[in-house]
Amino acid sequence: MNFSNFRRIIKNNLSDKKRRNATIVGIIIGAVTILSFSVFIGQFSSVAITKSKDGINLSDRTKLKYQKVQKVNAKRGDIFDSTGNVIAGESTIYNVYAVLSKKATDENGKPAYVNNKEKVAEVLSDNLAISKEQALKFLNPSDKGAYQVEFGSAGRGISIEAKKKIASKNLQGIQFTELPSRSYPNGVFATNLVGITKSKSSDTGSNISGVMGIEKYFNKVLSGKDGETVSKVDSNNNILPGSQTVGKQSENGSNVYLTLNSKVQQYVEVLSQNVEEKYDPKNLQVIVMNAKTGAIEAATQRPTFNPSTGKGLENSWRDTLVEDQYEPGSVMKILTLSASIDSEHYNPNEYFNSGSVEIGSRKISDWDKAGWGSIPLSQAFPRSSNVGMVTLEQEMGAKTWLKYMKDFHMGQKTGIELPGEVPGMISFDHASDQAMTSFGQSVNVNAIQMLQAISAIANNGVMIQPQIVKKVVDPTTGKTTQKFKTNEVGKPIKASTAKQVRNAMREVVTADYGTGRVYDVPDVEVGVKTGTAQIASPTGGYLTGSSNYIFSVAGMVPYKDPKYIVYITMKQPQLMTEGAEQMISEIFNPLVTRLVNQGDTPIESTNASSQYITVPNLLNKSVDDASKEVEKLGLQTGIIGTGNKIVQQIPTSGDKVMSGQRIVLLTNGAMTMPDLTGWSKNDVLKFAEITGKTVQTKGDGYVTKQSIKSDKVLEDKTKIVITLKDAN
Repeated sequence: MNFSNFRRIIKNNLSDKKRRNATIVGIIIGAVTILSFSVFIGQFSSVAITKSKDGINLSDRTKLKYQKVQKVNAKRGDIFDSTGNVIAGESTIYNVYAVLSKKATDENGKPAYVNNKEKVAEVLSDNLAISKEQALKFLNPSDKGAYQVEFGSAGRGISIEAKKKIASKNLQGIQFTELPSRSYPNGVFATNLVGITKSKSSDTGSNISGVMGIEKYFNKVLSGKDGETVSKVDSNNNILPGSQTVGKQSENGSNVYLTLNSKVQQYVEVLSQNVEEKYDPKNLQVIVMNAKTGAIEAATQRPTFNPSTGKGLENSWRDTLVEDQYEPGSVMKILTLSASIDSEHYNPNEYFNSGSVEIGSRKISDWDKAGWGSIPLSQAFPRSSNVGMVTLEQEMGAKTWLKYMKDFHMGQKTGIELPGEVPGMISFDHASDQAMTSFGQSVNVNAIQMLQAISAIANNGVMIQPQIVKKVVDPTTGKTTQKFKTNEVGKPIKASTAKQVRNAMREVVTADYGTGRVYDVPDVEVGVKTGTAQIASPTGGYLTGSSNYIFSVAGMVPYKDPKYIVYITMKQPQLMTEGAEQMISEIFNPLVTRLVNQGDTPIESTNASSQYITVPNLLNKSVDDASKEVEKLGLQTGIIGTGNKIVQQIPTSGDKVMSGQRIVLLTNGAMTMPDLTGWSKNDVLKFAEITGKTVQTKGDGYVTKQSIKSDKVLEDKTKIVITLKDAN
């Protein structure tokens, strides 16, 4: 074989190998192609059949991209008094803002940004508490790239009336955010018991939820169920006209009717406010209960707050009627006397040595430490003798006395329809504690517990559960879905015992030695028990000082067959210019007169309510017209601002005030400093609330000096110092 043949053979062999390799590669490529295509066909078929990929529903994903789901808030149910007057109702407020970005368009592609800042500023200054100059500052922010701007506190929480007036001007670029709110038309009106609401979240359009009182306890009932709407959108997320459909229907909340009597409640608020301003107690509680049914017709506390404005909320974030427990003091002697009589250990003619007694290693004294010498047990109750009550406890025995306390449900929650109720407690480990419970120390209660226990004396031995809710009504059908009836929770004593105790309560008022003679109301047969409870010291023992007590009175009218129980407590009055009983009588006496007379004749009913004035709605009225209307009612005005129209007022429409009080009015236009000379401290607080400014007060009485001159424009971060002095 020559060399050329050898090369040919080698070349042919290489060509065959290349062809084989090419064939193999072709087969592999073909197989991979077929396999990939098969996988693709398989996945495509799977997607086509199941409409999903990797567990994600592609149909739903596409819908989400081109549709918008919006929540529809259910209407929150209203809260009414016993006769159907609104206490808390649905409301809507708005925030106004201006879109500045020239990229903004509406759903039709038209410009949606402010194109006339002068006109916008003028309209806003006419309808909000802001001047035209201030509005223009907001409309010309230092950040030139700002998409939109708000208008500070003046543009937040505006009323529907203001919103309508601004919207009617069809200002390009002006938009509103609608927010669900709550209206409390009566202002301060059993506020801590009724409660308040707040937004469920910071999201725009979020619904509201109860956070106190009835609003909280019945939140689920009042809230209803939110719905939703579904709309189609374009690639820019703009809603397509006519595409909105209802995805889920909302269910409105139910209405809750309380047992409160508005006329009595309003009167209680006015009386309580007067006493608070006069004596400045750290805490004040007033409750009126129907003795036969347990229905609470009025209840208030101090400090409290205005649910419409939030004024005072920081000092009153709880319902003290059920959330606070305290030692009741001598009002507890009602139960001690009841137990002694009912257990047949009571001998009214037995004598004891008053003044002091030693139990265990503890000396227990009467409020008059010298005592009254040797006196019969029949005088122990009207004289409010601690030693006398200890004598009764010792004679019936600790075991018997504890049984009766438990029969009166001491240390147990009443189950009233209010959140946060505390059960109270009984300290009974030592002989001295056992003895002290007989006059209301070493035992803790809440105010509603005491009402429940005392109801047994008013109802011939039958103890009635206090109730604040009358019924729950479906707003759609008008049908009552829940009704609260009188609930008998026990019979701790006999009817004959109850009658004897009521007679003893009358003696507290009528006997020369009775501690409640100040409660002897003309033409009203009232029986009472007064109370003066020591306050436990944080460092041990009890506080000292003439005002460091919880003063109280529990009364029944008329005492022979009680229709009402009135219970008042006053803790640590800071201005103790009168005796404790005299201070409390300024609420109790006119109140029981009102209760006995109400409904007898129209004249009596009118006279009982004539001591207070209902504040009118002054919003949107001219300054001159509003001032004249206020003056006709016997009230004073305080005008803030340079405008000619009223945009805010404190107190708000519907609030009850006494003659001579000041109505503070904020006008449209620039917010300027008024001359506060002669204003009271309470008026200054109204000024601070309505302007939102930081105000520091020095002294008490009436304004004599202010750090900012009148008529000066008030800037956002202005701090104002006000000096007050007593008129004397």
